[in-house]
Amino acid sequence: MGKISDDLKKAIAEIQPSFVATADQEGKPNVSAKGSITVLDDDHLVFAELRSPRTMDNLKVNSNLSIIALNPETKKGWRVWGRAVELMTSGDAFDKFTEKYKAMGKVNYAVKILVEKGMAF
Repeated sequence: MGKISDDLKKAIAEIQPSFVATADQEGKPNVSAKGSITVLDDDHLVFAELRSPRTMDNLKVNSNLSIIALNPETKKGWRVWGRAVELMTSGDAFDKFTEKYKAMGKVNYAVKILVEKGMAF
């Protein structure tokens, strides 16, 4: 079994948007809202990058990230710690995001995340 439990998969599918926290090589933090976090497989998530240049600059020099989402009404949420392992500009995930978000603008990357730890709460 991978790092993404069934409870976490369910929470990710139901609770959006989420917030992706990154840091540059000096540790300066950045947080960016994402409405596209999707489970790719039992160990990986993926999100579409459309307009987050600071997030992408950070991930290119420091792949570590954390993601959190919270439903304010139910107080249920999820949290993931991991690393961006691929900045995809082609392939199935990239193509699906490009089609889904074409009205919002160009998808620059599909960011593949290796989940090191995750939990639903």
